[in-house]
Amino acid sequence: MKTSLIILFFCVTALMSSHAFSETAEEKGLAIAIEADLRDKGFFDYTADMEMILKNKHGKESKRSIRIKTLEVADDGDKSLSIFDTPRDVKGTAFLTFSHKIGDDDQWLYLPALKRVKRINSRNKSGSFMGSEFAYEDIASQEVEKYTYKHLREEQYQGQDCLVGESYPVDQKNSGYTKRITWTDKKEYRVLKMEYYDRKQSLLKTLITEDHQQYLNKYWRPGMMHMVNHQTGKSTTLLWKNYQFHTGLTDKDFNSTSLKRAR
Repeated sequence: MKTSLIILFFCVTALMSSHAFSETAEEKGLAIAIEADLRDKGFFDYTADMEMILKNKHGKESKRSIRIKTLEVADDGDKSLSIFDTPRDVKGTAFLTFSHKIGDDDQWLYLPALKRVKRINSRNKSGSFMGSEFAYEDIASQEVEKYTYKHLREEQYQGQDCLVGESYPVDQKNSGYTKRITWTDKKEYRVLKMEYYDRKQSLLKTLITEDHQQYLNKYWRPGMMHMVNHQTGKSTTLLWKNYQFHTGLTDKDFNSTSLKRAR
């Protein structure tokens, strides 16, 4: 009898211990998002050159060259500035984003043809960024606090062991999405694929990232991002190059009142 009680005690203890350390799908999804965010902290700032290739449903292409500046902000979202150099009809256009962990992001667009700065209303963040398949909300830094999470499964994608999970915008009212499904590689926590679902729960877009390179022995950045809109047949490809980190950017380089002078 004594032996049976001892066995029962250890079985109950093991069961309680297992329950205490088990994660719900929501907890695991959040933990994955936090880990991915932690691995990208401390870059301070970077600049890069980007080519944007727009393709309509008939396959006709148009290209734009853009310079990117990004500043990491302690305890808040990143600041970023995009400056269009070509073609001539968009030359001088500048887009400034102050991302925030909580609340609406601040975004401004300078249109040289009109010689004025337009503030992007949070109700319009699902709109197309400069005619591309990327929305204004896609361009802002993807802060952990902007979403809730749920881990779905693990599976292989393009030869990588991936964590597959869903994320749901906290601001469901103004977001163009009800959810995103993300494939994150288990080794480096890089997003390799993301599916976007519209307000009718239908698949809207898919983002694929490739040619990832590591900088400063820590920070991974994609060389290519391809977004396809399944409902319109249009796509946008972003080709990144010339990443430079620790360039000395400061808050003074990200001023909404100086967008007209962005160079």
